[in-house]
Amino acid sequence: MLATYLLERGQFELAVTIMKLSRSPISLLRHLLLLVCLGFQPTLLAQEVEIDVLGLFKNAAMLKIYGNERLLKVGERSEEGVLLLSADSKGAVIEINGETMELDLSSRIAANFERPTETSVSIIRNNIGQYLTRGTINGRSVEFLVDTGANVVALNGEMARSLGVDASEGRPIRVSTAGGMTASRLVVLEMVQVGNIKVNNVQAAVMEGKYPEDILLGMTFLQNVKISESGGIMQLKGKY
Repeated sequence: MLATYLLERGQFELAVTIMKLSRSPISLLRHLLLLVCLGFQPTLLAQEVEIDVLGLFKNAAMLKIYGNERLLKVGERSEEGVLLLSADSKGAVIEINGETMELDLSSRIAANFERPTETSVSIIRNNIGQYLTRGTINGRSVEFLVDTGANVVALNGEMARSLGVDASEGRPIRVSTAGGMTASRLVVLEMVQVGNIKVNNVQAAVMEGKYPEDILLGMTFLQNVKISESGGIMQLKGKY
């Protein structure tokens, strides 16, 4: 398994050495200990990412990551795995692999981290043509109805209260539904997860009344994934 891990990361010579030594467990252990003594660290197997700050704005930042220019809004994560936590004209805070870093306009940093692997979820269409899937909101288990026609994740007030979501301070908005315009409150959910796909700071509409009966997984979540559909199966793939 160690040799395979090394091959996947381009450490070919070391992988071959490990495979040869694996025939002799004692010899393998001695050489692994030697590698540690020589300063071999797991971070050498990680990729190094270079980040340049090109522009800072209120709640947004223009970053150059791996040579790619990315305009990120607060709460968005780049394809390279960099999450923008906050930003204004003076500076920004980003997260890489759970570690936070503060940047200003002149910042140029390099950090070693394991680039996230692609994540995906497959959802089977039910007998009435709906795509229902289990997931979580702020760590609490829920069932979602995937709705690419909904601009935001949407849930009714009773559902929100059961999940501990306080909509009282949310911005009042009007949402168009099949029954007409409905009074709602716009809130931000700390984390929405479907399968192994996690999205932080997801905007959601909490609607008055009992509509919608199912929590609608709308575009404020779906914009962060790639969607494909074939033969009654919808696949969501993480973009990073």
